[in-house]
Amino acid sequence: MNKILDKIDSPKQLKQLSLIQLNKLAGEIRELIIRTIAENGGHLAPSLGVVELTLALHTVFDCPEDKFIWDVGHQSYVHKILTGRRDAFSTIRTQGGLSGFPKRSESPYDSFGTGHSSTSISAALGMAIARDLSKKNNYVVAVIGDGSMTGGQAFEALNHAGDLGKHLIVILNDNEMSIDKNVGALSEYLSTMRTAPTYNKVKHDLEFLLKKIPTIGESVAKVVERLKDSLRFLLVPGELFEELGFKYVGPIDGHNIELMREVLEKAKTMQGPILIHTLTRKGKGYLPAECESDKFHGVGPFCIETGEIIKKTTNKPTYTSVFSKVLIELAEENKNIVAITAAMPEGTGLKKFGEIYPDRFLDVGIAEQHAVTVAAGLACEGKQPIVALYSTFAQRAYDQILHDVCLQKLPVVFALDRAGIVGEDGPTHHGVFDYSYLRHIPNLTIMAPKDENELKDMLATAFSLRTPVVIRYPRGNGLGVEVKTEYQHIPVGMSEEILIGSDVMFLAVGAMVDSCVEAVNLLKEKNVSAGVINARFIKPLDERMIEVLAKTVKYIVTIEDNMLAGGFGSAVLEALNEREFCDTKVLRLGYPDKFIEQGKRENLLELYKLTPAHIAARTYAFIRNIEVR
Repeated sequence: MNKILDKIDSPKQLKQLSLIQLNKLAGEIRELIIRTIAENGGHLAPSLGVVELTLALHTVFDCPEDKFIWDVGHQSYVHKILTGRRDAFSTIRTQGGLSGFPKRSESPYDSFGTGHSSTSISAALGMAIARDLSKKNNYVVAVIGDGSMTGGQAFEALNHAGDLGKHLIVILNDNEMSIDKNVGALSEYLSTMRTAPTYNKVKHDLEFLLKKIPTIGESVAKVVERLKDSLRFLLVPGELFEELGFKYVGPIDGHNIELMREVLEKAKTMQGPILIHTLTRKGKGYLPAECESDKFHGVGPFCIETGEIIKKTTNKPTYTSVFSKVLIELAEENKNIVAITAAMPEGTGLKKFGEIYPDRFLDVGIAEQHAVTVAAGLACEGKQPIVALYSTFAQRAYDQILHDVCLQKLPVVFALDRAGIVGEDGPTHHGVFDYSYLRHIPNLTIMAPKDENELKDMLATAFSLRTPVVIRYPRGNGLGVEVKTEYQHIPVGMSEEILIGSDVMFLAVGAMVDSCVEAVNLLKEKNVSAGVINARFIKPLDERMIEVLAKTVKYIVTIEDNMLAGGFGSAVLEALNEREFCDTKVLRLGYPDKFIEQGKRENLLELYKLTPAHIAARTYAFIRNIEVR
């Protein structure tokens, strides 16, 4: 059977389709997305929820002349399929394939690159201002989810856009979810609006009733039509957006293509900023994703027939699960511990903590800055907060970490999950910058565990210090070491000798320690005596150990799962320079000064020559002064 989708190579072809064909096309798109994500993994539920909305956008507007900005961007799969990337869609999130997010270098249809939340309205406003300065007449549309609306930047942009009065269309895609269930007063406000009768339905019902009035009904109905803007103010609880300067329309069914097109066409003729509130269902069209949209938000490969996630068989616990278990144990002993996350209770391992200690758990929504300063306030009053974030999202709270926590030397612990290379989500999500953007902040201790046991000890140590502490650990499984029962507090700034060598010493940190141990065995086959030091602390450094190494071996190799620029290796070089150990030769291994592309972790480590075999080969070439390929 010929599929409509097979004939769609650009959005302009959609304008020739009937409503029946568009609805059939929606089903075909869902089928392609489900089939592809079952193979590759990816953001399934968000994409399934915006199929009709995306079709409506592309039939009403003329992209790329008209600009679409997808907030976060995990719901952009439909947009990619409709904009000339259908045949390449099977490569999404694979190395060298399509990005899982909008990417300007990938297609002219991707107006703005995204990956983090709450940026779309700001970017759209900038484009609208540029359009008016250039005296163009194209449309600018931002699509933002209700979860992203909890981010402060979204409201900064709404406030500015309402004040400027530029013609701008914001589509609030309301599915009651970000990744986990949305929280907060805004969520409650939108919930109230969802249950209110829609503007279009009330208007239709009222007109129907008025026209039934003998003699005067038609005339009154016409008057009401002329007064529809006033009617909207009376019938729709969108005062918040109206007060910010937006014309509010909705809530409307985001899965009704005909209605969406009608509303979008009307929005084109309106003046100033407009907010269209659409209601969609995350995961629509695939029952497992509809029932468990959080599970299928970002999902690995799965069985289409059953919805069962295909997991690699392993007895090794993830670092996240170890963190979760240990924190619950510590909180049982220490009643002052309060755990905070930003819309990621499941991903950061805090969901179970929240179930056991609901009064000591805070999910602040997608608001990392707020999460950190709330923690600072808690710390001022004697509590011991821990803020669990993905490394890539902690970047968004840099000023709060520096100014609100470290400047005041407040005892806040930061648990940075997904540190280092995270895989298929690509450059927006790799946690390879945290050593560099954190180590220069005064009063901050930074640790990275080599295995699950050390993570446990570091958590206990962090709460004992009563100062700002960061613990960063990677995504995925640990090494499978047996996690001991007792805690061992680690002296601040003290490294650990793993193996001693006479020719070269590896000074490694975090997940790279084990790779260095493997590299030592490979070097032994080449008659090179190598050793390994587990640095444990990025700040403060074990300067005593660095001095000992400089006096006993000629070669030091630093290795980190971070950018080389300003990272751990740079700190070691600074320490050697300050002590005038200029004869010590240092090789720094890590990531170069570029954004790291998407791909499986093992493939990226191979690409950037950070596997044990590459570490051994590069070290051998370094000490023998030969060129390595």
